[in-house]
Amino acid sequence: MSGRPGEAAVLVVGGSGAFGSRLVAGIVATTTLSVVIAGRDLGRAEATARVHPAGRVRAVRLDAAAVTSDDLIALGLRLVVDAAGPFQGTEPCMARAAIAAGLPYLDLADARDFVAGFATLLDADARTAGIVALTGASSTPALSNAVLDAITDGWRRVEAVSVAIVPGNRAPRGLSVMRAILSYVGRPMRLFRDGAWEMRPGWGSLTRVGVPGLGRRWASLCETPDLDIMPARLPQVRSVVFRAGLELPFLHLGLWLASWPVRLQLLPSLVPFAKPFLMVAGWLDRFGSDRGGMIVEALGRDGENRPTRALWSLVAEAGDGPYVPTLPALAMIRRLTDPSAEPVAPGARPCVGMLPLASIASEMARLRITTRIERSHPQPLFARALGAGFDAVPAPIRDLHGATGGLTYSGAAEVERGPGFAVAFVAALFRLPRPMAAGPVRVAIRPEGGTERWTRGFADTRFSSVMGLAPGGEGRGLLRERFGPFAMDLAVTAHAEGLDMTVTGWRLGPLPLPRSLRPTTQASERLDAQGRFRFDVALFLPRVGLLVRYKGWLVPEPVENRR
Repeated sequence: MSGRPGEAAVLVVGGSGAFGSRLVAGIVATTTLSVVIAGRDLGRAEATARVHPAGRVRAVRLDAAAVTSDDLIALGLRLVVDAAGPFQGTEPCMARAAIAAGLPYLDLADARDFVAGFATLLDADARTAGIVALTGASSTPALSNAVLDAITDGWRRVEAVSVAIVPGNRAPRGLSVMRAILSYVGRPMRLFRDGAWEMRPGWGSLTRVGVPGLGRRWASLCETPDLDIMPARLPQVRSVVFRAGLELPFLHLGLWLASWPVRLQLLPSLVPFAKPFLMVAGWLDRFGSDRGGMIVEALGRDGENRPTRALWSLVAEAGDGPYVPTLPALAMIRRLTDPSAEPVAPGARPCVGMLPLASIASEMARLRITTRIERSHPQPLFARALGAGFDAVPAPIRDLHGATGGLTYSGAAEVERGPGFAVAFVAALFRLPRPMAAGPVRVAIRPEGGTERWTRGFADTRFSSVMGLAPGGEGRGLLRERFGPFAMDLAVTAHAEGLDMTVTGWRLGPLPLPRSLRPTTQASERLDAQGRFRFDVALFLPRVGLLVRYKGWLVPEPVENRR
């Protein structure tokens, strides 16, 4: 593995780019391999090569979209790495040429469509040729899945996964990176949530994520290969979410606002505006910091069947964040070029399940990057509210209220509504179900930072609420359920037959509303003769009477097809 001239080298396509140049620096700093930098701009490639010791790095002109196997053979290579991007909407031309040339291949692709189609297009040829071809040797899916495997080792099941990447504002952003981001902003993307596939707009679902040692930053839904790979790898997972964020709220929220013309189908995409967006981002480079981070959070049941939360976090200091996407590729280059390493089976596939976290973490030693793992055993909401009384409830009812990473139930229900304009107005305000004699019902329970979001679907009507502890409610059976700006305080009673709930107060935001106008309720949870969870909820308005009553049964819902 010497770097003497004339020996076979590693080709890094895009080696003068934001990530490719850092990968080249890593190869030079930590191995004795020679490197060939390739790109369409020979002058730029040569300038990058001159930064490194003489004889270690050379540059060539190469068009990745038109490359042939003969072009690669002529360069005298031992491995091909594609770090050029963007990979969205492109064909794996470089991988196809490498396989035909008999050369191992890997790339830093994080494009969902590219990674999803990689094996379909190339696996048969790679196996026939006896060649290893790996895609996604980057932060996603290689690093994120290596982290997930490490923090959930020995678990009985993983129920929910959340990943977020939040780079510092001074991280380098090239035109290809900007185009990659804008390719999904505002456009519908497929997401596995609450045990089923659904469509959500890219850069939607605004939230704040916390990275230990870095603080809280805005983040939004991001299109990555993990959204397909993790549901396929984890047979009992109920939700997989991947978010990305911009450090400056002005930029992050501005991009969220810019997504709306695409969401409303007034524009097909924001990609044509990549240069103006890049210009605006450049004007603001002096603000923010060069500190970035990443988190991988898993919820589920550990080996002792305890509710468990594991959080891995990474903080990169002083501009070292852009090295992170290159570290899985560097670890895989080391494995593929080390004669003593365990060989990788031939074939074309994502770079998942073949790099342990320790091997990627060892590549961080020369950089200002720190990681940590936190584990806890959170109690479900109703267990916290009811204390020891929760154990008296029948097991199927405890199971429904025992969500760690999320649960979904389905069954049948009937709905009755009271008459009159006031009932219709309040029902429309809260999106309460329409009357039906009998029909399907689906309930999804998703824990969210100590609360639970309950989404109830009755036929074609869907409404949500967020349930949490009322002030001082722990161990006293006091909950607060929020419907938009309104909230109801609930007293929950547990006994051997099930649960009963009554409304004890209501409010608009933080303001208590008059008791004389307070809705009343009759709500119970029991088991029916078949041992199924049975609910009966009735809400009444003062001076009006019945608002809505819905009753029926529920059973745990099987997870649908992951493909």
